[in-house]
Amino acid sequence: MINEYYKEMTGKGSVIREFFTYANARAAEIGKENIVNFSLGNPSVPTPQEFTDYMKELLENEDPVALHGYSPTLGKDSTREAIAASLNRRFGMNYGKEHIFPTTGAAGAIAHAVRCVVKEGDEVITFAPYFPEYNPYIEGAGAVLKVVPADIETFQINFDAFLEMMNEKVAAVLINSPNNPSGIVYSTETITRLADILREKQEEYGHEIFLLTDEPYREIVFAGTDSPFVSKFYDNSICCYSFSKSLSLPGERIGYVAVNPKAKDAEYIVPMCGQISRFTGHNCPPSIIQLAVEKVLDITSDLSIYERNADKLYRELTRIGYHIVKPGGTFYMFPRALTDDANEFCWRAAKELNLIIVPSDSFRVPGHFRISYCVTEDVVEQSIPLFEKLYEMYS
Repeated sequence: MINEYYKEMTGKGSVIREFFTYANARAAEIGKENIVNFSLGNPSVPTPQEFTDYMKELLENEDPVALHGYSPTLGKDSTREAIAASLNRRFGMNYGKEHIFPTTGAAGAIAHAVRCVVKEGDEVITFAPYFPEYNPYIEGAGAVLKVVPADIETFQINFDAFLEMMNEKVAAVLINSPNNPSGIVYSTETITRLADILREKQEEYGHEIFLLTDEPYREIVFAGTDSPFVSKFYDNSICCYSFSKSLSLPGERIGYVAVNPKAKDAEYIVPMCGQISRFTGHNCPPSIIQLAVEKVLDITSDLSIYERNADKLYRELTRIGYHIVKPGGTFYMFPRALTDDANEFCWRAAKELNLIIVPSDSFRVPGHFRISYCVTEDVVEQSIPLFEKLYEMYS
């Protein structure tokens, strides 16, 4: 008999993928140039030339048997050392290789980190809006995900609701900053208050509460935005990172877990990740990709188009009349829909205007929509009259 739990999940597909699939089908009918597709967060700029050059160098000069061999269970030592050194240079931390575990992107990092710090029945708190895939990450670890309602005026943490939700079952808090889908970056004031509350609650409950930080958009932060490195503010923290956005490498599936050296039992967490891999079948990213990212840890792709697109869309959409909390990073923004039914709103935009945007319900914030503006500047320009028509349809 097949597993009924996973069988049931097959009927619960991603709404983002649903709109993306519709966009592709529609593009096949009328031409891709006639579709404005803001559905999927797929980086739109090339990987740095340095990464490509080093990949070529590895392939041309290294022993192919060694180059394509199995990675050690905990990842390549040289890669772990390089990541630790980069984080220490950039953020004034004290990581060693023993605190770094290479993973298959941020998804693999979160899945491992959660399993390290929760047991069956524990609670993990996150904050709306949040990435819907947190649900299987948490449920797959046997824990229960609790979602704090959003402060839709700022999309900073709704602390009153958070404090009401805190209880002795909470083993971890999971945050995403810069945030998908809002584009908001948690300020130093927000992170400081969050850290103070967690320290207080640890003392009250008599057990550790880990802060897990989902940071794939760390490098996409716009000018003038306060963007603290969260792990500096709280000892029991585990950073979950991906190079997918900073280096435009989503297909290579490379990221890492970085365990705060001051965390309780920090020396056990990376070895535990190695053991968790035996249950998940993770077994490390490809050896060649680990080696290649070592050489580009302190650079990024040219990410400037994302800020230009954000500025253009924010300026033009607010001029039209949309309400938007201005993003401080990522390549997303999260305007209010013009009706309470965000799903109806987005399908109408898709079917009547060929404008593909994603409804907010799966992010646990009603009445909004996500724009993923990792597109060319021409596409952003093409979208403005469509957003004007959409506004007029509800005026």
